[in-house]
Amino acid sequence: MIDDDNTYLADFRARLDLPGIIDVHTHFMPERVLSKVWSYFDSVGPLIGRSWPIAYREDEQVRLKTLRDFGVRAFTSLVYPHKPEMAAWLNDWTAEFAARTPDCLHTATFYPEPGAADYVATALERGARVFKVHIQVGDFPPGDPLLTPVWGLLEDAGVPALIHCGSGPAPGRFTGPEPIAELLQRFPRLRLIVAHMGTPEYAQFLDLAERHDGVYLDTTMVWTDFSEADAPFPVAEYGRVREYGERILFGSDFPNIPYSYGHAIQALERLELGADWVGRVCYRNAADLFSLS
Repeated sequence: MIDDDNTYLADFRARLDLPGIIDVHTHFMPERVLSKVWSYFDSVGPLIGRSWPIAYREDEQVRLKTLRDFGVRAFTSLVYPHKPEMAAWLNDWTAEFAARTPDCLHTATFYPEPGAADYVATALERGARVFKVHIQVGDFPPGDPLLTPVWGLLEDAGVPALIHCGSGPAPGRFTGPEPIAELLQRFPRLRLIVAHMGTPEYAQFLDLAERHDGVYLDTTMVWTDFSEADAPFPVAEYGRVREYGERILFGSDFPNIPYSYGHAIQALERLELGADWVGRVCYRNAADLFSLS
């Protein structure tokens, strides 16, 4: 593990000549929602299944300062509804958060319900840059007919959806690569960022990236000691990880991680896939995807 994250990350950025880090998988939420999320982690809920201490359990301003001190230059405010009539007001909150937090990529979300297309269209008009979808927590199929106009809007706008669709840490009724493959057959121009590299179905989601240019994968928690103990990434797939390195994006799950932030970067460096690969993953790929200077 790392003794001093700030020192390590400053050295990391200097060695790779990076202006900063772009983290596509961070959680900022209304305080009462985040408090419930933390309580769920504390109780080792059924979707977690193991002890999961929150490393950065601080108030919002402290968390923002922590990320900025780490050299993170852009990040997200991933929110996700678990029931109807929740997504629209979450989108109101994220729009306000993005307005007062210029280094946050304006994030939005949706749920299969009447009116979803209307509030997604509103979020796009407000400037949403990325949408979060949580198949596991929301417990819905991505191909739900109520979402057909939503996927069409995102496909036409070219705005990516960051989607938790792998079956880790516990499988859901609609998780796995098959529903996503079916979705991409219907919406081939859709941009999807597969959270956690599709843990644990790593190879199958790499197959989707191989077939669809709009499929990206984020590194959230993958290759850390915590994840390798439970869902190790297959060494046989390292070649494809290098080959599709331009569509792999750094994500951390901050603040809801059970280890130091720097360890997530260290886990990428120790793959020994080269400084150019790490630099793309940690900054340049996301800068290109979101047109950040």
